[in-house]
Amino acid sequence: MKRNLLLVCNPSRVEAVETATQLAADFAQAGFDVFTISDVAIAGVTHSTLDALPELEVGVVLGGDGTMLRAAEVTRKHHIPLLGVNLGHVGFLAEVEKAALAAIIKAITEKTYVLDTRMTLKYSVFRDGKEVADGWALNEVTVEREHATMVELFLEIDGRPISKWGCDGLICSTPTGSTAYAFSAGGPVVWPEVDALVVLPISAHALFSRTLVISTQSQIVVRIDSSQAVLSADSLRNLNLQQGDRVHISKDSGVVQLAHLTNTLFSDRLVAKFKLPVEGWRGE
Repeated sequence: MKRNLLLVCNPSRVEAVETATQLAADFAQAGFDVFTISDVAIAGVTHSTLDALPELEVGVVLGGDGTMLRAAEVTRKHHIPLLGVNLGHVGFLAEVEKAALAAIIKAITEKTYVLDTRMTLKYSVFRDGKEVADGWALNEVTVEREHATMVELFLEIDGRPISKWGCDGLICSTPTGSTAYAFSAGGPVVWPEVDALVVLPISAHALFSRTLVISTQSQIVVRIDSSQAVLSADSLRNLNLQQGDRVHISKDSGVVQLAHLTNTLFSDRLVAKFKLPVEGWRGE
């Protein structure tokens, strides 16, 4: 019986397309029908839309974490794990290096890969008391300035006021997203299995502008007190905001599953990705 596999690559990277072509041939030989939603022609691969894909077993993503985030749309709809081959830079989501292609084919063919479940966020935007938009994010939801020098944002958590900031923006991040935008803005590194959310004001003009680590049961509301702002979810889903808009953010019930070749520890991935100095460690 044929097995269906999704192959997603960054079409602007020659290396990604070449690797996808190689993998497609190898998977076809292993008995898979290979599909893609990427805007690129790959020999032996059927191009499809998100809604027209058949039942899929797993997704293989070639690129960086940005490509993984785009491919996560498929994960949510088809409930399949994503295995990322890192052709980008740091690559926390796209973990496997290109040299391991043979190991990828073996792990998927024999179903020996390890699943890693990641929480997601949901958001809703209310304008004049009516919901005008909603969506989700794997890494983070941000509310930021677009053209203005700063934005005025008022933060509420669990129905109680926390602070008002004149700032560049505010990030609400999952543990997965703690090593992405939130990390570059000075936030903490949160292990993926920690059940918490990170709320981080960016370049706030205030005496108190600390990162907040809060419960995943908490309800976050960001009120726009300046003339405009922009909402971004994983830098993929964007919406222009107006003064008075209220952005509600909380943990979503949906998850994204990542696939790893082996049961590796986040500690080891952190050391490897950031090339942290650990020489002299005498542990076993």
